[in-house]
Amino acid sequence: MSVVELKEQVQVLVVEDQPVLRQSLMRGLSAEGFVAHGASTGAEGYHSASTGSYDVVILDLLLPDGDGIQTLRRLRSEGFTKPVLILTARDSIEDRIQGLDSGADDYLVKPFALGELLARLKALLRRAVGSTQTVLKIQDLVIDVLSRRVTRSGREISLSTRQYELLEFLARNPNQIVSRQTLAENVWRAPTATWTNVIEVQINQLRKKIERPDCPTLISTVRGEGYVLGSRLC
Repeated sequence: MSVVELKEQVQVLVVEDQPVLRQSLMRGLSAEGFVAHGASTGAEGYHSASTGSYDVVILDLLLPDGDGIQTLRRLRSEGFTKPVLILTARDSIEDRIQGLDSGADDYLVKPFALGELLARLKALLRRAVGSTQTVLKIQDLVIDVLSRRVTRSGREISLSTRQYELLEFLARNPNQIVSRQTLAENVWRAPTATWTNVIEVQINQLRKKIERPDCPTLISTVRGEGYVLGSRLC
């Protein structure tokens, strides 16, 4: 799928402090039909993302004025919902978890091939285009996608970033079995073998927050297959 098929004039913000890499990325993006803009610090990136109209952000973590994670968390806390792809030299599982739990949509380790970066960006944009519904309702559970506010029977529920993303993905696939592999690939962006135990823990924590003894069960486990949010359809 081309950039034009996704949306004409896709706006990309590249937050990267290394001038050579930043300019190289912007040239590569422009050659593929993207409209690329640059920022060299976390403060500049935050200002550009929060005041501009970008479709996706590429964010380096090691910035001269602080950790890019701080910029990401600030943007997400203020309602920034566009996809964010992290670029970093940090390649440990713990670093990936921190980045994704802070609100990143994908994570690419340096050095990387431009082709892979472009493929990941297009995948993020396809998902964003297919996720235009802004209010999701499952029985008495209501998810406001723009504000990331979750309520059940009118009571607000506080969720971590990862718990929210897990719940939103299940809510976009209601009343059907969602496998652990599907959750790993779409929420954690990783092979299921790496994340199976983490997914189970997050599902259990999510249950504790949204299930209530006086209300119907919302999340069900289908042994050997996955999870269902809502009522399983035959």
